[in-house]
Amino acid sequence: MTLLYSEVEQELRAAVRQVLTDRSSWPTVLAGTETADSHDRELWRRLAADVGCAGLAVPEKFGGAGASWRETAVVAEELGRAVAPVPFLGSVLATAALRACEDDQLLPAVASGERTAVPVMTLSTPPGSPVPSSVVVEDAALTGTVTSVADALAADTLVVPTSHGIYAVEAADTARTPVTSLDLTRRLCNVSLSSAPGRLIAEGAAAERAWAAALAAGAAVLASEQLGVAEWCLDTTVEYLKMRHQFGRPVGSFQGLKHRLAELWVAVTQARAVARYAAGCVADDDADAPIAVSIAQAHCSLVAVRAAEECVQMHGGIGFTWEHPAHLYLKRAKSDALALGTAERHRAALAGLVDLPA
Repeated sequence: MTLLYSEVEQELRAAVRQVLTDRSSWPTVLAGTETADSHDRELWRRLAADVGCAGLAVPEKFGGAGASWRETAVVAEELGRAVAPVPFLGSVLATAALRACEDDQLLPAVASGERTAVPVMTLSTPPGSPVPSSVVVEDAALTGTVTSVADALAADTLVVPTSHGIYAVEAADTARTPVTSLDLTRRLCNVSLSSAPGRLIAEGAAAERAWAAALAAGAAVLASEQLGVAEWCLDTTVEYLKMRHQFGRPVGSFQGLKHRLAELWVAVTQARAVARYAAGCVADDDADAPIAVSIAQAHCSLVAVRAAEECVQMHGGIGFTWEHPAHLYLKRAKSDALALGTAERHRAALAGLVDLPA
């Protein structure tokens, strides 16, 4: 496995970055957080349908690009750099589940960007968790409530895991109640189902495999998003310290700040390596994937938070203002650190995976 970016991945990155530059500058994102719904539907349409981001990991026989989670992770990295308000993470989780089930009804519509599918799961659910049982099924009608679901407000179809199997439910047949979210670029909501009609996608062992695949792929891709957050924070801070002068010198020339930035650069470089390795292992269905994913999440989540905190602090007074985008990245980093398992949870899981004593 190579951790280097391929030529195709670099071209994909350039295409995504161009769209984000045109449609999702930080003043636009910041203005969106002051509205009731910060989700940018036009931006998501361009990314999902025009660029083809929604179908990257979908096999060609289902209308997708036939790429892998490596390419998907590159997109997540760019979206992290822009804190773009699009339901990409939820789409990745749903796509992984649908792909594992080989669902030929919903998967083509998701791959084309025609429909957005999101799983009904609490965002903090870590890989290795059992299939949730908060939603019950009776005669293909689903009833129950799931709290703190990410991206469900922007979904057309909800993929609902239950102890009876995985079901597809029209989002319009559910009640989605927004909740106060730390990250205003990725709003959470509570999803309530009251005898909502559902279509069975998978059951039994197939449903369990699909659920595990969704969590593993989602955690691997999330690590790349966290990498993107950290990269933006480091790059922006370096540029600011070159420009800002104090006592007749660039602030970045002060030894204490240089040492902090050098240490952060090393941590971000390490984060890039572990994130790329996790995405590669999941893409190749490598036996090392659970270990790689837990290492990536345990490392990248902390690096992203540290980079965002340093960004706020080293920008001085302006970094603490609402008008500066640093707080958007700090909130995304903090939110991502709780998503799909905390660093502590992944370290505990890693201990079991490599047979370390408690």
